Amino acid sequence: MSDSTIPFSTKPLRLAFMGTPDFAVPTLEALIAAGHEIVAVYTQPPRPAGRGHRERRSPVHETALAHDLPVSTPQNLKNPQAQADFAALNLDAAVVVAYGQILPQAVLDAPRHGCVNVHASLLPRWRGAAPIQRALLAGDAESGVTLMRMEAGLDTGPMLARLPLQIAPDETGQSLHDRLALLGADAIAEVLADYVEGRITPEAQPEEGVTYAAKLTREESALDWRRPAVELERKVRAFTPWPGAFCELDGARIKVVQASLQDGQAGAAPGTVLDDRLTVACGVGALRLEKLQRPGRSILKAGDFLRGFAVPAGTTLSLPEPE
Repeated sequence: MSDSTIPFSTKPLRLAFMGTPDFAVPTLEALIAAGHEIVAVYTQPPRPAGRGHRERRSPVHETALAHDLPVSTPQNLKNPQAQADFAALNLDAAVVVAYGQILPQAVLDAPRHGCVNVHASLLPRWRGAAPIQRALLAGDAESGVTLMRMEAGLDTGPMLARLPLQIAPDETGQSLHDRLALLGADAIAEVLADYVEGRITPEAQPEEGVTYAAKLTREESALDWRRPAVELERKVRAFTPWPGAFCELDGARIKVVQASLQDGQAGAAPGTVLDDRLTVACGVGALRLEKLQRPGRSILKAGDFLRGFAVPAGTTLSLPEPE
């Protein structure tokens, strides 16, 4: 793994960049700033978005165009011609950050030094699609970024560097996303150069400690008041900004944007509003809802929310169907 005492080479590398969301943009910009020759940027095709369902380019697509980089948006890379086109780029390496597609073996093998992935966890913990949110839901004290050489398995490749980061008590999905994106971007140029020039030997991931970060779904974002308050408070933070933790009130789906832990009240049924400050009884303890959002409305502090949407003490919030 990387030895930070060794200065990294500034020799430009011939690269492809493969990524799609906001999380990938800082790494792309770091590679550009380092002076590497980025001969192709691969990203997901434009998708319909917004109320008008107009096609919207990905954040990586927009960044690449802003830097006059060539962009490719294949539906997938299973096609032999697409694989041949990729091989013809004659790459030193490809850097992959949240691309959103499985890379066939022919693509993984095409660059001289393979495909290097920036993954938002300390592997082997939280392999898979949603490592940031799963770390918060689990109450992990630490997260981080792993740079690895990709192989066919799901985030199983040998590691080039592991960069730890402490999770703050008030960390949200958005804040952790942003900090990890910058952490990976800060490391990519040095680690990539050290790897290509033989100063890093890829290290196999430990066999112990493997966990999987399943993709988030809207269904799991419902707040089940039968659960302990500590779990629900984590969910509110983890699911901010997407998909957003929510509760049902008078048939309306209310998004809970911020909440805090409170003492429970003996004998109160889960889902019971305990006071005029939107403190809700949980299976263990209670949760105070501090910032909320009605459908199509702005986010409001609880006091402002209650002035337009009365929720008196004793109200019972509905419970979702058990999973």
